[in-house]
Amino acid sequence: MALKSRNKVNPNFSMSSMTDIVFLLLIFFMVTSTLIAPNALKLLLPKSKNQTAAKPITTVSIDKKFNFFIEMIPVPFSQLENRLQKRLAREEDPTISLHVDKSVPMEQVVKVMNIAKNNKYKLILATRAK
Repeated sequence: MALKSRNKVNPNFSMSSMTDIVFLLLIFFMVTSTLIAPNALKLLLPKSKNQTAAKPITTVSIDKKFNFFIEMIPVPFSQLENRLQKRLAREEDPTISLHVDKSVPMEQVVKVMNIAKNNKYKLILATRAK
């Protein structure tokens, strides 16, 4: 008496479940990559070999038209000190990262340095790597 198996194994492999997973991953990565936005203005920074490990709390930027920004928000220079004081009031060791286009005269940089000195903020001048 010959016994035959009732369950026959199908040698074909269905790729439909694999393509579903690939499309879900593709959608996930597309959505998460659009949520990541750079938090910087387009400035041509001066070059430097030295880097610091300090973590700045906020950034102040000056573009080539002498516009001042805190993070990405434009701020008139007359209100810059007040806005920095409000932003850094609760911090123990306030540190500011200063991003300045290399075409900006030193006079504009010194204005922000004086604000940092008067309020006892640490100041980091941002540069790009050589």
